[in-house]
Amino acid sequence: MRFAKFLAIVSEELDKECEEILEGLLQHGRLTLEQILDRAKSNQSEGEPVVQDALRESFLKLVRAHFVERCPASEPFLAPPSEEETPARKRGAKSAKLVEEPQTIEQRAIAAAAPMDAKRFSVIINTGTDVDDSPNVTAGEKRKQDALELDKETGASCEKDVLWRANFEEFVRCLRHKACIANVKTRLDDGAAIVLSAMLEATRSEEKKVKTENSVPLSMDTIFEGVMKSEAGRSMTLERVRGSLIQLGCAPCVRGAAESYSVDLKNIIELAQNDEVESITLKRYGRDAYRIFRLLSKSCRLLETDKISDTTFVEKKDTAKILYQLWKDEYLQMEKLNLHGSRQSQFLLWKVTKDTLWGHVLNEMYHSALNLSLRVAYELEQEQEIIQLPREKRVGALGNRFERLRKVRILLESSLMKLDDAIMLFNDF
Repeated sequence: MRFAKFLAIVSEELDKECEEILEGLLQHGRLTLEQILDRAKSNQSEGEPVVQDALRESFLKLVRAHFVERCPASEPFLAPPSEEETPARKRGAKSAKLVEEPQTIEQRAIAAAAPMDAKRFSVIINTGTDVDDSPNVTAGEKRKQDALELDKETGASCEKDVLWRANFEEFVRCLRHKACIANVKTRLDDGAAIVLSAMLEATRSEEKKVKTENSVPLSMDTIFEGVMKSEAGRSMTLERVRGSLIQLGCAPCVRGAAESYSVDLKNIIELAQNDEVESITLKRYGRDAYRIFRLLSKSCRLLETDKISDTTFVEKKDTAKILYQLWKDEYLQMEKLNLHGSRQSQFLLWKVTKDTLWGHVLNEMYHSALNLSLRVAYELEQEQEIIQLPREKRVGALGNRFERLRKVRILLESSLMKLDDAIMLFNDF
């Protein structure tokens, strides 16, 4: 379902030829370079000249952009764990906390199979260039050239067997950046979104993992240069860029003589998650419930029922009902406080526990995605006869049924795509 999003990224950042090559990789999973180029040739329109070098260059663009990578080793070597890696015996609660959990054999295999970045995104192509054999080359240089040529030939022959695949990690990183920029644009303004986009674009290749908490620090000159590269950013002044950095919460960090700026990406994602859950609460429970949930979400502490009612201006009777419903649906945590005095009294305290709630919301999203997928499959199965009919026979009532199926399918699949955006926000970002 995310392949369409990946193809859109390549179409936007590179070109149509790169998009076609990636589509073949997404369809087949893993291919050698020769297979990739052969499939790209077969996809060319009739009469359109096929240029081998152009296809190879398009493939290289995908590798340089880290959208395509070498597959990990199929049989990684796992050395037996050393004595230092062997988990120590528990010596009590305090010492147990200091002992790190040992890696599972699956985690060790994945780590061992993953190639280094230098090899992960390297392509050896035999261009047929001859080594310079002029008489003024010394014997030592000649031996070095012969060894280098042998390495190239060996590498080029081995390259034929190398399997390539789409780098999902890079695509998810791009989608995470897009989500951060969209949130900033909605919550702040276009200027802040332009500055954030320029910073993320300048440092994307330096990010080591998808869930990076803070962007790589950049100097003001580098940020301003990146902003000027975009058409929308050319009208921004240096003071306007400084103001946008303040909006983004970037405090200058002095390193040597220059100041550098970094954006808290984790905070932007958390704000986007808050917005998503608040939107769900508003649609499902109404505006009063939305105000109550928003208050508890922002306070991050236990609040008493009357305090919630007074702050949100919701009737106490309605407040109690809403709080109970949210608690019943696992959106809130409830605690009872008993006071013993001249007479015993009990107070109900309420709180939003985000870690628990985010897991619950994600689980609900998975169930919704399953229901939508099952409904799409059901609709297609019910109208299988209409789908198989030739176009010229879809007239009258049959044509109306096919048009209805087309609209229902578009609605369900677009809803599924939007739901996947929300799932990625809580699971992948």
